[in-house]
Amino acid sequence: MSAPSVTPSKAASHRRTPPRAADPVPPGGRFAKSLRRNLTAHGFLIGAVLCFAVFSWYPMIREFFLAFQKTENGETSWVGMDNLTTVLNDPAFGQAWRNTLLFTVLALVFGFAVPFVVAVVINEFRHGKGYLRLLVYLPVMLPPVASVLLFKYLYDPGYGLLNELFGFFGLPEQQWLQDPDTSMLSIVLASTWMNMGGAALIYLAALQGIPGELYEAAELDGAGVLRKIWHVTIPQTRLILSLMLLMQIISTMQVFVEPFLLTGGAGPEGSTTTVVYLIYQYAFNFNNYGAAAALGLLLLVILAGFSAAYVKLNRAENE
Repeated sequence: MSAPSVTPSKAASHRRTPPRAADPVPPGGRFAKSLRRNLTAHGFLIGAVLCFAVFSWYPMIREFFLAFQKTENGETSWVGMDNLTTVLNDPAFGQAWRNTLLFTVLALVFGFAVPFVVAVVINEFRHGKGYLRLLVYLPVMLPPVASVLLFKYLYDPGYGLLNELFGFFGLPEQQWLQDPDTSMLSIVLASTWMNMGGAALIYLAALQGIPGELYEAAELDGAGVLRKIWHVTIPQTRLILSLMLLMQIISTMQVFVEPFLLTGGAGPEGSTTTVVYLIYQYAFNFNNYGAAAALGLLLLVILAGFSAAYVKLNRAENE
């Protein structure tokens, strides 16, 4: 019996044609395709980079060159370290640094401890944490000028609320912003109230990440509230505490808004003159941009050196 014949067309239909290889995509084409796919994201990224370049990086580079230049009669010349010498010989230089360091120390006493205590207290509540977080963060959402004007009203020696309370309890009234002995403390209290909300929320987030078993074990060992905070809470949040300490020192060393609006910058007998306010005076009152840039560069070097030393010590301690 003969085998059935297969026509060429049917035989061809039974054969599987190999898949056609894709055309190789050149590297440039692949990049163009990815760019088109992420065009919106790249657009936002380019906008952010341009904003940083124009408003952050360019002023920093420009300040570096201004620190070694001087402009007179429209002509700019290189003067080397003369601007730094002018700053160092200024009688207000030492006072500005003393006031800045005093503000930093007082801000660490109040502004570093108070947000942590507030976060610990809020974390103990079982209900209403959302409302408490909103209440604590509300001062941060207010414009700084509005907050400062509020405290200026509270500190007013004539009709201020604080002196009214002091008089109600039979205490002597105070010249809060007019007295050199209390002006800096008054600024620190205002700054603490204005800025503690962000730090408190960061601490609260860190506290909520601590395992509850650690507190239960501490309670079984008979630990009270203070001992639990000292032996459980602080060690578990040590990394956040150290990071916030570094950030607060850097920010408080650059304080300007509070003393400028509350006491006019210098304050009584120069008691609230800070380094940044002295930079402002050089630039906008004395028209000496070279000295202002030199003092700003000096502040940058000091803060950068402190940050580097702090990070190195912290890394060595962790190792």
